[in-house]
Amino acid sequence: MDEEYDVVILGTGLTECILSGVLSVQGKKVLHMDRNSYYGAEATSMTPLDQLYQKFGEEKAPETMGRGRDWNVDIIPKFLMADGKLVQMLIFTDVTRYLEFKVCEGSYVLQGNKVHKVPASEVEALSSGLMGMFEKRRFRKFLIFTNEFDESNPSSWQGVDPNTTPMSAVYQKFGLDANTQDFVGHAMCLFRTDDYLVKPCGDAIKRVKLYASSLSRYGKSPYLYPLYGLGELPQGFARLSAIYGGTYMLHKPVEKVEAKDGAVFVTSEGETVKAKQVIGDPSYFTDRVEKKGVLVRAICILNHPIPGTADSASCQLILPQKQIGRRHDIYICSVSSAHNVAPKGKWLAFISTTAETANPHGELEAAFAKLGTIEKKFVYTQDVFHPKADLAADNIFVTKSYDATTHFETTSEDIIRVYKEVTGKDFDFSACKRTIEDTQE
Repeated sequence: MDEEYDVVILGTGLTECILSGVLSVQGKKVLHMDRNSYYGAEATSMTPLDQLYQKFGEEKAPETMGRGRDWNVDIIPKFLMADGKLVQMLIFTDVTRYLEFKVCEGSYVLQGNKVHKVPASEVEALSSGLMGMFEKRRFRKFLIFTNEFDESNPSSWQGVDPNTTPMSAVYQKFGLDANTQDFVGHAMCLFRTDDYLVKPCGDAIKRVKLYASSLSRYGKSPYLYPLYGLGELPQGFARLSAIYGGTYMLHKPVEKVEAKDGAVFVTSEGETVKAKQVIGDPSYFTDRVEKKGVLVRAICILNHPIPGTADSASCQLILPQKQIGRRHDIYICSVSSAHNVAPKGKWLAFISTTAETANPHGELEAAFAKLGTIEKKFVYTQDVFHPKADLAADNIFVTKSYDATTHFETTSEDIIRVYKEVTGKDFDFSACKRTIEDTQE
């Protein structure tokens, strides 16, 4: 291992694999290493099911769970926004040729202890129990406003400045009540707290527009999910990198990373390689990151769909913080055999939130109560790390941990951030003109 590389990447999480694929396509000589023996790091999918049980200290799954090979269980559960940045990256890099997606059947939100479908059309909006008749008219005017809002065209602003007007003032302008504000902010904009209400409204309006444009792609919901689980995503980008000359080494422990004389030296099993730049996940650079919080997650195995979701084979259910007396929302993602991640007759429900106490199980009680009978559950915590703000400019770049959100927009923003730090250029989405269907002919 005495070769020199443009970029050495440590860790095969989705962020790292996308950067590996993109940089390889652009002609960089890339070496990609991971201490694990599998792709995906935290973003892997566990298969067979025994692997999941063993991860949590149990010997093997019972026979009642069906064939172990029929399971692909995500450790970091997330959906893709159909018109979001990650889908644009998939199309831009043509990684869609390795993957197949299916639309999530519905998006739901808790209001007044009842599960409601987030309207996916004007017809659904008219029949929705989320709002009364007069509120529905006000909500429709608000949606028309956001759809026509163009940040570069002040004549579309209707007196709302995206850089100064708080979102609370936009809600007041359209007379939206507290419940409507709650599901717009948490089930459409996907904010995890109410802090956004006092911030300039530009970001929230963009999020409403993204939700609407993603929803318009497929009609049922704005979310997509890959067949066989999220572990397929990092592997798809790893294949892309390999096609363009990237070198992958799994099961390679890293002993030392040292910046010296304008280069970076990575030592593994006594051998050292030289790189112009190194990118790695927080687990490889514990001295370069700071803890930003703790996530509480649960994987639940059910033999039925989530109650109140019209027997959905897949869905998202959001429990806004106000509805459950918390500071942060709780997210539930549900998938099943429809996505080839469980045997027929079984469902997976993934729960995630930001920890507020030292009692992880207790924090998720409100979510467990919405799932009905749970056959098996695994509750775990994950620390969230971000790179320190004052890192030296020494050609070492650190990615962020995954957050509690159930979509990849924040992960995509981190990819764009690191890409710009590494190349000095903005990530170019100009080639993303096609839809996923166009690439799956």
